[in-house]
Amino acid sequence: MPSYNRYKRLTYHQKQIDTAKNAHKRLEKAQVCESEIVRSTKTNAKCHHNPRLMNLKTKNSSAWDRMARSGHVLATPATEEELKNPLRVVDEIGWLGGSIQGWRVLCLAAGGGRHGPLYCAAGANVTVVDLSSGMLEIDREIAMHRKMEIRLINCDMCDLSSLHNAEFDLVVHPVSTCYIDRPSAVFQEVARVLRPGGLYVSQHKQPMNLQASLLPDGGNYVIERPAASGSIAASPTQPSRLREPGTEEIIHSLQSILGGICRAGFVIEDLVEPHHAKPDQPPGSFGHRCAFIPPYIRIKSRRLQNTMTESSMNKNKIWLGD
Repeated sequence: MPSYNRYKRLTYHQKQIDTAKNAHKRLEKAQVCESEIVRSTKTNAKCHHNPRLMNLKTKNSSAWDRMARSGHVLATPATEEELKNPLRVVDEIGWLGGSIQGWRVLCLAAGGGRHGPLYCAAGANVTVVDLSSGMLEIDREIAMHRKMEIRLINCDMCDLSSLHNAEFDLVVHPVSTCYIDRPSAVFQEVARVLRPGGLYVSQHKQPMNLQASLLPDGGNYVIERPAASGSIAASPTQPSRLREPGTEEIIHSLQSILGGICRAGFVIEDLVEPHHAKPDQPPGSFGHRCAFIPPYIRIKSRRLQNTMTESSMNKNKIWLGD
């Protein structure tokens, strides 16, 4: 299947701005080719009172809208071949147990015509949430073209108030925590909408990936940014597969990512570093840098049956010495 930019744009009903809370029940029953992208009118309270966070949110959503329009590789839909065996594509590690038929799956911050259609083709009941309306448009076009039922919600991943408690069996979350200042807010929302015992599969940029230079200096990749969470990654001086064009990325420590997932009420069952290393490639290339700095971590975690609050967990600390 060619890039969706080559498809003739499909005609669909006029968009109607509505609150996600009131509209999503109607969308569950409607064919996606006859429904709209539901747009949440809520604004994250913390962002609303913090101009820097509002600017960060606006800058990154606009950047992803541009990527969707330009046919960026991260806005490329699943291919015909991939849709023939979708579970092998989305679960090459085998974390999902061989079948997700009938599962309620949330693809979080996962617009772009890839995750939603693949999980739907694997038999799941799929909801896609994304802040970028442009990325969700790609999902809608694919769903219309293939007659798939996919619920699409345009909202902030830090505020999933349009979704019910314990609504999903699986939350799939590709790389995106680097675009927000506080990953813990997302992890808490995921814990709320995921049923006890449900799976949370997420991928994140390694802290060192965002701290280090993209190009070698004197034959070495150099640490340019501090390790503290909240530091801003350096903007690339030229296009790079390791940076999304026009975005502003925030460095988050492993404590913020791994610890944040645990403190939200999950137990981490597995963790891998997806393999992209090609040390024989030219210095400064994607594969060469990945041989020295694995760019991503992928995490399998499970929602605990009885979620402990962060304050109650702090009362049960174990001293390991300094």
